[in-house]
Amino acid sequence: MKLNWAERWVVNSPTQVLKQRLELRWMKRTQSLAEGAKVLEVGCGRGVGARLINESFRPSLLHALDLDVRMVLKAKAHLSRRYEERISLSVGDVFRLPFKDNALDAVFGFGVLHHVPDWRGAVREIARVLKLGGLYFIEELYPTLYQNFLTKHILLHPRKDRFISQDLKTALKSVGLPLDNALELKKVGILGVAIKNKVNGRR
Repeated sequence: MKLNWAERWVVNSPTQVLKQRLELRWMKRTQSLAEGAKVLEVGCGRGVGARLINESFRPSLLHALDLDVRMVLKAKAHLSRRYEERISLSVGDVFRLPFKDNALDAVFGFGVLHHVPDWRGAVREIARVLKLGGLYFIEELYPTLYQNFLTKHILLHPRKDRFISQDLKTALKSVGLPLDNALELKKVGILGVAIKNKVNGRR
């Protein structure tokens, strides 16, 4: 699901940049990436997350994709030429990631799943493209934050089958992506790192 005007304003705000910087600092302390890692950011927006991931983790190649072509164009404008060899930008769908099975060392997602109607399908696709031992760095919000009386009239989100804490953890575990470490506010959201422990659904 593409963002509406209010959500684009939120994700492009200076506050969001600071929040992502702090989240990535925690992620880096929790799990590092091996040299030469190939990673993906889903829902890259205007490219701030991609730039910060590149600066924090220094992958050999970072693929960044977004469903909204306008966001990808903003990301291309935001990222300077010095990132061209390290960050590949494209329009793409989290349900049909353009990668083979077990191809990536890590996937990053900042507040993406709660925008996706079939969020479990997105989790399965993320698990598919990760290598055994690959990392899913996740930041997500719970519906008490984005579907309350005020925000549900401003922000655009799917209304049915939304996840809270245990729903998300169960879905991750079912595809071989159990959370290894997490910071969570039960009625707000979660910041975590999951490690893939299955290949193609089998241990």
